[in-house]
Amino acid sequence: MGTVSEARGGPKLLDREGFLAVAMLMPAVLYIVFLVGIPFVMAVLFSFSDVSVGSPTIDRFTLETFNDVINDPVFRRSLQNSFVFTLFAQGLVLILATVLAILLNRNFRGKWIVRLLILLPWATPIAIGAINWLWLLDSVYSPLTWILREVGLIGAGALLGPRNVIWLGQETLAMASIIAIHVWRMLPLSTVIILAGLSSIPQDIQDAVQVDGASFLRGWFQVTLPLIRPILMVAMLFGIIFSFTDMTVVHVLTRGNPNNTTQVLASWAFYTGIEGGSLAKGAATAIFLMPVLLGVAILMLRVARRTEVR
Repeated sequence: MGTVSEARGGPKLLDREGFLAVAMLMPAVLYIVFLVGIPFVMAVLFSFSDVSVGSPTIDRFTLETFNDVINDPVFRRSLQNSFVFTLFAQGLVLILATVLAILLNRNFRGKWIVRLLILLPWATPIAIGAINWLWLLDSVYSPLTWILREVGLIGAGALLGPRNVIWLGQETLAMASIIAIHVWRMLPLSTVIILAGLSSIPQDIQDAVQVDGASFLRGWFQVTLPLIRPILMVAMLFGIIFSFTDMTVVHVLTRGNPNNTTQVLASWAFYTGIEGGSLAKGAATAIFLMPVLLGVAILMLRVARRTEVR
C-alpha cells in the first residue's frame, strides 16, 4: 500500500514539468520581490512625496521633489559624472579585458597563476581594495608618488612639477583615479566572460583561419569578433550596470570631493537620502538611474539577440 500511495503521490508530482518549473523559480522570484521589487516600489512612492527622516509618513504626493532635484546643480554634475565615469571606465575595461582574454586563451607555462592573479581584484572585497588604494594615493606617503620622484617625473624641473601629486585633491586627477580603480576592479569579470566566449569557438574554425593565411587583425574582425559579439554584449551590459550604479569607490576615496566634482548619481542619492535625511530627494535621485539602465539593457540584449540569430 505504501508503494502504491507513493507512486500516486510524490513521484507523479515531481515528474510534472510545470510543478518543477514553479518550484525551481519560486526562490528566485521571492528574492527579487522582497529584495528588489518592494524597495523599488517604496522608492517610487517616496520620490513623489515629501518624506524625510524626521517625518517618515507620506502626507501628500507631489512633483516638487523632482523639480528640486533637477534644479540642483550638484545633481546635474553627478549625472554628467555618471556618464563620463561609465563611458571611460567601460571603454578601458572592454579593451583591456579583450587583450587579456586573447593572451590567456593561449597555452603558456604558468597560465593558471596568471589567471589567479587577474581574478584577485574581483575576489577581494571592494571596500578593502578601495582602502588600500586610499593609502596608495595618499598626498604625502603615496608609493606611486615616490616612484614618480625616483624616475625623475617629480622634482625640480621635472615634467609633473616639483611638489607631490595630490591624487584625490585635484578635480581631474581625482576623477581619473576613481576611473582607474574601477577599471582595476571590473577587469577580471569582463576578462573571464570574454575568455569564456573565446574558449567556446571551435578549434576547426581557428585552424581554418590559420590555413587561409589570414592576419591576426583580419581573423579577429572577420571571424572571432562576430562569433563572440553576444558575449561581448553581455560583458558590456554587466559593466555598464555596475559602473553606473557603483558608489563604493567614490564613497571610500573622495566622498564626491573636491567640491562634488567626483560625485555620481548613486553616491549623491545616498548622501542626500540617508546622510542628509531627505528620503524623498534621495529616492528621486536614484529613480533617474532606472530609465538609463533599462534602455541600455534593452539595447544590448536586442543587439546580442540579432547577432545570435544570424
